[in-house]
Parts: sequence; C-alpha cells; structure tokens
Amino acid sequence: MQVTQLWRYPVKSIGGEQLESASIDELGIVGDRGWGVFDVATGTVLTARRSPQLLFASARIEDGELMLTLPETGDVDERSASAALSRWLGQEVQLRKAGDEGGTYEAPIDFENDANWVSWTGPEGAWHDSKWSRLSLVSTGSLGDWDIRRFRTNIVVDGSGEDDFVGDHIRLGGDDGAELAVCKQIDRCVMVTRPQPGLDRDIELLKQINAERDTFLSIGAIVARPGEVRVGDSVEHLSVDH
Repeated sequence: MQVTQLWRYPVKSIGGEQLESASIDELGIVGDRGWGVFDVATGTVLTARRSPQLLFASARIEDGELMLTLPETGDVDERSASAALSRWLGQEVQLRKAGDEGGTYEAPIDFENDANWVSWTGPEGAWHDSKWSRLSLVSTGSLGDWDIRRFRTNIVVDGSGEDDFVGDHIRLGGDDGAELAVCKQIDRCVMVTRPQPGLDRDIELLKQINAERDTFLSIGAIVARPGEVRVGDSVEHLSVDH
C-alpha cells in the first residue's frame, strides 16, 4: 500500500491544495484546518453544512503565508480576507487562526431537511471536528469513482482495507516518516452532497454511502510520531504493541 495523494485544507470548509509532500506535527498536516471562518453574529465556525458557497473558494499556503482565491474577487491575502469574505458571503465574518479554544460547529439533524440543527464544540488547536481525527485517510478501493474533493480527506492510498487499521498504528514512509494511531471510522454528513467547482449537488451520494458503507468513508487518526510524508511513500500496518 502506497500514498497516492496528499491534500491540505488550510481554511475549514474551503477548497484546499494537493501536495507532493507534507510535514506532519501533533495536530496533523502542518497548516491543515489552521484557519476558520467565524460568523460574528453567532460565534460559530462556518462550514459548508450551513454556508455551502464556501466550497467555491480555495486556499493555499505560499512561502508560509495563507492565500485565498474567492469567486469574482480573485486572490486575497490573510490580512484582507475577513473583509473580502464578508462582502462575498453577505454577512459579517472573521477569518481566525486556530488557537487554544475549540470552535463551535453546526450540522442539520436530517441531511434532507435543514430545519433543525445540532451544535457541538470541537477540540483545541486546528479546526478539526474531532480530537480523534487530526488526519484522515481513505483507500482508492473505498473511494471508487467518487471525487476525493467531496470528502476533504488528507491522505489517499492505493488498495483497500483501511478500516482494518482502526485501533492500530500505521507508519507512513521511511526513517523520517510519521506514525499515526488510527482511532475511528469517519461518518459522513450532508457536506459531501454540496456542489463545488466541477461537481454538482448530489443528494444521492450520501444515501449511497449510508446504504453501502453504513455512513462511514475514511478513517481518522491522531499523530503518534511526527514526520514527513510524500506521495509514493509506503504505508505499513503496525500492531498497537509494536
């Protein structure tokens, strides 16, 4: 099993960038979910569940600096991002860097009906939904013909069987590689159905995942040992008592 794709999403729920290599620290891929868009009125972190237009923006890190690309506006740096995002979204928002407090998120109770929502608080540090999923991984066998951009998974590997890693460790790469403790399967929500550049709205997708995979696609992990990972690196399945 080898790494075939690496993805980083610097701003939560905004499109990201494909990488050839990445540094992994205790919070995951360095810079991943390092920023969030806050709704000033409610104090919640906006996601594509509530604001699907976020998916039509993209973010990248160039020479250590965050850059966003917004529809019609074009490239925006971090300093100008809050004002540009507010104009584009039609509401007052702030781009905030991750810190010591977890963000508050929202999701609809029923993915076919947006009338009722539930909220929860995520972990401190990078804006991940769960402290047990600082990195996500999926195999090409599980992904099939589905577009990886719908799922915001960080690492794609060839083959299949990644669900068997849950409860164990995996090693990515060689001597300087990272080791991950795989904690959970990731259950999917309405966000995967949202339209984005090159992809139409697809409500049937989530129904298919529910029927064929009991809502789960990808696995979530925490970092047991930081390191470097590259496309082409091997993936080794380790036991927990290695």
